[in-house]
Amino acid sequence: MKLKDTGLTGKELKAIVRKYMVETYPRFDFIAESAEGMYLYDEKGNAYLDFYGGVAVNSPGNRNEKVVAAIKDQADDILHTFNYPYTIPQALLAKKICDTIGMDKIFYQNSGTEANECMIKMARKYGTDHFGPEKYQIITAEHGFHGRTFGSMAATGQPDTTIQQGFGSMVPGFVYAKFNDLEDFASKITKNTIAIMIEPVQGEGGVHPATQEFMEGLRKLCDDNHLLLLLDEVQTGWGRTGAPMAYMGYGVMPDAVSMAKAMGGGMPIGACCARKKVAEALGSGTHGSTYGGSPIACASALASISEILDHHLSENAEEVGNYLMDQLRTLPHVKEVRGRGLLVGVEYDLPIAMEVKWGTFRRRALITAIGDSINRMIPPLIASRKDVDRLIGKMREAIEEAAETLQAA
Repeated sequence: MKLKDTGLTGKELKAIVRKYMVETYPRFDFIAESAEGMYLYDEKGNAYLDFYGGVAVNSPGNRNEKVVAAIKDQADDILHTFNYPYTIPQALLAKKICDTIGMDKIFYQNSGTEANECMIKMARKYGTDHFGPEKYQIITAEHGFHGRTFGSMAATGQPDTTIQQGFGSMVPGFVYAKFNDLEDFASKITKNTIAIMIEPVQGEGGVHPATQEFMEGLRKLCDDNHLLLLLDEVQTGWGRTGAPMAYMGYGVMPDAVSMAKAMGGGMPIGACCARKKVAEALGSGTHGSTYGGSPIACASALASISEILDHHLSENAEEVGNYLMDQLRTLPHVKEVRGRGLLVGVEYDLPIAMEVKWGTFRRRALITAIGDSINRMIPPLIASRKDVDRLIGKMREAIEEAAETLQAA
């Protein structure tokens, strides 16, 4: 839909949003009207270099032609049905995913937080079925992020932030341990613990990758204590970190994994995959989703995942991600650069991240900020070294401007 077709001005459209929508996002002041590859375009045709990627969603590229074609083709057949008849996109996508990542079963959802809710329910049901009604505790990581519905919010290890504050009591059964600290995780295990749940790379927590030792250690810790290892790959999954799923890059197999974002290539879809023994905990009536696995979302996901795999975008993410991290280290006021693949964070020695985000936007490039000192880059996985060079030039100017402003205050 184009602005000119509505009869509205940009100012009038923004006024409608302010009047009628619950606003929880600090808006970029432009109307995203179209997109292509590495760019978003506003209503005036201005191009914005996209290192935000729809928050790690548009991995095969903005408006990828194969994804668009799959959506259009499926729309000509059926948009939605309930989950009692078989549908072709559901079946083909299930096989593609499970065969690629080595899992046995999949349950479709509509988003990342729902995928995590499914994984949490699956683990707790497995625990109570096999070990008794008190076996439902899950250990998660401090500063982790798993979503904003009540189960996922309780699993999120950020009790002192707006994610949890003001919503009353959290869902019981979650304990937090220090990320990348095996001893602390081991110390939190009790007779009621059934699982450990982490992100392979903490995204919202500041872009902190798990170490190889930590991932291998968690797998052994779970095996030794008859626990399940649950991985939240909502953001890291499907090529983002240099492997189809991040755990494949570590060589560590979880008992269940959640996914969303890049999975759909732009359509809302999520899923929980699990080994057979864990998946069997969810039987008839124990879980459901009206829209989960809709034909059109599954068709889009099948195209998105195929594009990521067929064009070796995991490998590109690793190569270009390493280049991006190297170039970020050349910028002024950089304290540390962290990441894995094209999930990259840069931390400054000054509290300038928000100002750098807005300054980079004014130069028509899109990045995000975490707190007051970290910027994060999660672009489409088609990003090239030339795209990185363009971004670095804009960020350099934004950093210098932000630092000068801060120091003059």
